[in-house]
Amino acid sequence: MVATARQPDFVRRPATYEELLALPENVVGEIVDGELHASARPAQPHAACSSGIAALLLAPFHFGRGEGGEAGPGGWWILFEPELHFWRERGGERQVEALVPDFAGWRRERLPRLAEGAAFTLAPDWVCEIVSPSTAAFDRVKKLSVYAREGVAHAWIVDPLGRSLEVFRLFEGHWLLVASFLGKETVRVEPFEAAALDLSLLWLPEEPPAVPPAEPPAEPPLAPEAEPR
Repeated sequence: MVATARQPDFVRRPATYEELLALPENVVGEIVDGELHASARPAQPHAACSSGIAALLLAPFHFGRGEGGEAGPGGWWILFEPELHFWRERGGERQVEALVPDFAGWRRERLPRLAEGAAFTLAPDWVCEIVSPSTAAFDRVKKLSVYAREGVAHAWIVDPLGRSLEVFRLFEGHWLLVASFLGKETVRVEPFEAAALDLSLLWLPEEPPAVPPAEPPAEPPLAPEAEPR
């Protein structure tokens, strides 16, 4: 669930990074459009989906390892929940926006090495948001708008409950939906077309349909009484 820290209009001011740091450790804090948002830790379908995305992308693209010990395509840094810092001018002041996508990726030609600091100020080439009923609007509207403004080239929206993947490409400052998939397809999707991705790894196993209990066997009919001779 995403909670937004709002104040009455007459005292409203942009949230500060110090306020974000003061949040409890069991929530993810973000600052978007001057507002502080706090998200609870993800539910189990979300966590399982994260593990599936890591399994699909890390070996071939982050580590450059293919199947059978062969070399993979490589060329990427794929990171889980990195903190992104962007800056905006608002009311004559320079204010930070802090976003935490579920995954982000940088082409190594743009980011040859990782620094020691926690936050990234270079916009990624790809982001992935895993949505839930309580975060879908925030992820789709607020965060995607910031990613488009900062020039992120590719975005995925993954819905583990709906078992869907939507693939977006930035085109003239706006998001263009280029592909969408449901269920257990094996697909090649940008920007990771170099490897086939088995989407069944992103979803929890489907529970088999409930089998109705067997009806007890019918009692045999009573034999008719014999007539006396």
